[in-house]
Amino acid sequence: MNFAKTALLLAALTAIFMGVGFVIGGQTGMMIALVVAIGMNFFSYWNSDKLVLSMNHAVEVNESQAPELFAMVRQLAQRAQLPMPKVYLIHEDQPNAFATGRNPENAAVAATTGLLNLLSRDEVAGVMAHELAHVKNRDTLIMTITATIAGAISMLANFAFFFGGNRDSNNHFGWIGMLVTMIVAPLAAMLVQMAVSRTREYAADRMGAEICGNPMSLASALAKLQAGAQRLQNEPAEANPAMAHMFIVNPLSGARMDNLFSTHPATENRIAALRQLAGEMGARGGGGGGAGFAPSGGFAPRAARGAMPAGARPSGPWGGGRHLENNRGQNGRGRGGTVPPSGGRSGRGPWG
Repeated sequence: MNFAKTALLLAALTAIFMGVGFVIGGQTGMMIALVVAIGMNFFSYWNSDKLVLSMNHAVEVNESQAPELFAMVRQLAQRAQLPMPKVYLIHEDQPNAFATGRNPENAAVAATTGLLNLLSRDEVAGVMAHELAHVKNRDTLIMTITATIAGAISMLANFAFFFGGNRDSNNHFGWIGMLVTMIVAPLAAMLVQMAVSRTREYAADRMGAEICGNPMSLASALAKLQAGAQRLQNEPAEANPAMAHMFIVNPLSGARMDNLFSTHPATENRIAALRQLAGEMGARGGGGGGAGFAPSGGFAPRAARGAMPAGARPSGPWGGGRHLENNRGQNGRGRGGTVPPSGGRSGRGPWG
């Protein structure tokens, strides 16, 4: 259903593109806009992962640096039948995560230290499974195609202003039509583009829940992440709001309503869909509300873990190592890993 809706939305973008071309009345401007937009988005497609990771000051970690997180992502990738992606940590208080990469063979998943401090192990697994679902669904490619068409529409709207009066353009709408096109066409394209983004989030929630095996772990994580994102500002995301759609929850400050201009569905709607999925999985014996994620060969079940001894260091993937502190200094970030002021658990690792 989500794939069909995405196809319909892409068809709507194409129709808008053709409509703007009809208003302008010529094919030359339409082809120029399309070629330029394809060129820009081709560059973005091949380099967007590096740009996004750099803008968020992400630090790549290996198995020795983040053994628990790395093992979790590896097992989830195996469940999803995906190659092992690169794993990144972001020294950021706001709990959030995203996936990037042009295809499964060149994918990366990133989580903030705020997320790892705030969530339980099962909840982290749900979030990572959601991000791997984006990789498996090739949502980066889908959004690149969407951005290409939307960009071409915006360029066409600009051409309408500069070249709309050309006597060879066969324009039957005059300058009023050009003005309406300039305003309405980019807005319509943006609305469709955001609708595609929301649709892909629902699809990733469903597939991610199936990968980790417990929809309610992801639902619980989404509720905590939404509360944390509303309370804590993400400075890199605020400086680059165009990448907001990549995160599992909207990282921008100020409550973003679930409306036509939102890049994400309302969290309560996503949780409701996951609750329904949990019921479906339980009905067919899928264990939708079961014990949750238990990585093989590395984790004791959460119920068997005792409280952290007094004075012990955090047990999270960044605890006890200096390499991330050094990397954080190199990246100019001084905010890593702090537990959020309310709802967090000071001095405890991300799995406790």
